[in-house]
Amino acid sequence: MSRRPAAVPVASARRFISVDRGSDAPGTRGLPVDWLAMSTEPEPEPTAQRAGTAGPIPASAAWREGDPIGHRQFLDLGPLDLEAGGRLPEVRLAYETWGTLNEARDNAVLIEHALTGDSHVYGPAGPGHLTSGWWETLVGPDAPIDTERYFVVCANVLGGCQGTTGPASIAPDGRPWGSRFPYVTQRDQVTTEIALSDALGIDAWALIVGASMGGMRVLEWGIMAPARARRLAVIAATAESSADQIAWAHPQLTAIRLDPNFRGGDYYDAAPGEGPHRGLGIARQIAHTTYRSATELDTRFGREPQGGERPIGGGGRFTVQSYLDHHGEKLARRFDANSYLVLTESVLSHDVGRDRGSVEAALARITARTLVVAVETDRLYLTDQLERIAAGVPGAGPAYVLHSHEGHDGFLVEFQQLGTLVAEFLAE
Repeated sequence: MSRRPAAVPVASARRFISVDRGSDAPGTRGLPVDWLAMSTEPEPEPTAQRAGTAGPIPASAAWREGDPIGHRQFLDLGPLDLEAGGRLPEVRLAYETWGTLNEARDNAVLIEHALTGDSHVYGPAGPGHLTSGWWETLVGPDAPIDTERYFVVCANVLGGCQGTTGPASIAPDGRPWGSRFPYVTQRDQVTTEIALSDALGIDAWALIVGASMGGMRVLEWGIMAPARARRLAVIAATAESSADQIAWAHPQLTAIRLDPNFRGGDYYDAAPGEGPHRGLGIARQIAHTTYRSATELDTRFGREPQGGERPIGGGGRFTVQSYLDHHGEKLARRFDANSYLVLTESVLSHDVGRDRGSVEAALARITARTLVVAVETDRLYLTDQLERIAAGVPGAGPAYVLHSHEGHDGFLVEFQQLGTLVAEFLAE
């Protein structure tokens, strides 16, 4: 694992796809205070496991040794030399699979999760899994990525907190890595996934698909191991993190690090309610604002007060403030602050052109048929950035643009549009 696989400007027209959303349109203003009952977000709620919806927030909601395994499988990879320097003496990868690998081993699909996702793409919440599958509209029996036909794999990313080696994992000295966990990049993460492919006996994936941070790893796969994928699908991502994206991330990282309960990253022995959940919650509120569009927030919430609260002169909140508070707490009950830092920094490291000449030179190395999808109201990963990818990859047509009011999170919400695109792409 110490050796990394060798890495191997045309005007673009936008291709739009639109499907009647019916009852999925943004809701009305002034939603009730009970967000746990009334939220229409695609992300499911935590179960009553360690990161339950009531009681003090745990210091970390990371999966730890001794917790229920659930649907996870594990692969021990041995040591890993890291792109930015340093070395992890041992790496364990947690992953899940659905469906059956056929005799030709040519029906495998790799799903790449986003920043706060994990390997649990499909299946119920329960012991070992704080939430139900996060992309069940796209993956499952008779879904666009049909688990009756395809062998589907998703791994928790290196640095994550749901079974793969990350800051909450136990280091060789018997203590959690915590503040000592090294800097990892998207390329390090793909290196571990290439090793997983080898272990599963998959020489080439029928499709590698991911959105947001997952889409970044899809691009790295296409460059680092061009012969290992027949198709790639890059959704709501970018070829390099821009100054604007780095700027949005900076206050998120600062909020966590300035939380007095962060303790420099070594908080795993803290009692429930005494971990860095306030800093993590604020980070999520900042991020979540970039995940939604101004149109969606204005249409859904407007300037309505939350329930009986008085935001003007009464110390209360507007409904949109309550909504962000809810999402901040919700993430703190299912994630880990250190992993949020590590994975956000891996996103900031993302630049396919680093040490490869340029972004365009790197994209030109991709040989797979490539589907590129943007969300028209995404203010985090702009349509122009997806069009740059589509123009630079030889096997990509013009970028498709999903019609959506939802902003960046459209890749989770617009399942009819996205599912149609992915199904047709697989059927080509």
